[in-house]
Amino acid sequence: MSFLSAHDHGLQSNPLDILEDIVTANEWLFDRSNDDELIVELAGRWCHYRMFFVWQREIGTLQFSCQFDMRVPDAKRSDVHDLLAMLNNRLWLGHFDLETQQNTPLFRYTVLTRGERMPGVEMLEDLVEIALTECERFYPAFQFVIWGGKRPGEAMAASMIDTAGQA
Repeated sequence: MSFLSAHDHGLQSNPLDILEDIVTANEWLFDRSNDDELIVELAGRWCHYRMFFVWQREIGTLQFSCQFDMRVPDAKRSDVHDLLAMLNNRLWLGHFDLETQQNTPLFRYTVLTRGERMPGVEMLEDLVEIALTECERFYPAFQFVIWGGKRPGEAMAASMIDTAGQA
């Protein structure tokens, strides 16, 4: 991920302006239809991701989600919900969820920006990096449950195995 200089951004009233600069520096595709929404598309190791950023200035929050390019069949929803509970126990920040209209897994996080605590470049870069790291880390667990026929516990164990070296 490209890093921007914190000095390039003074006090911003809208964190999406900083995020747009981060996205542009990384040459990711994005759409910003208004001042309060930013949609980003990028290719990960396992799939494509769609990131949604919504700035709610009235309550001082930046809501963020990173959606997988994967659909959960109705027959697997119960197992995926069990997997979500296991995954969320391993996270320090944010949580995984299932978007109900499209049946797609996603990672969510909300930043509170009350008063003068507007998120800076480093915090926003960390937010994106953490989300992408967790999505890439746990993508195989979703695949094992949805397409591999594994139970959530088996999928979790299999996805946590770290490989050494290269093939």
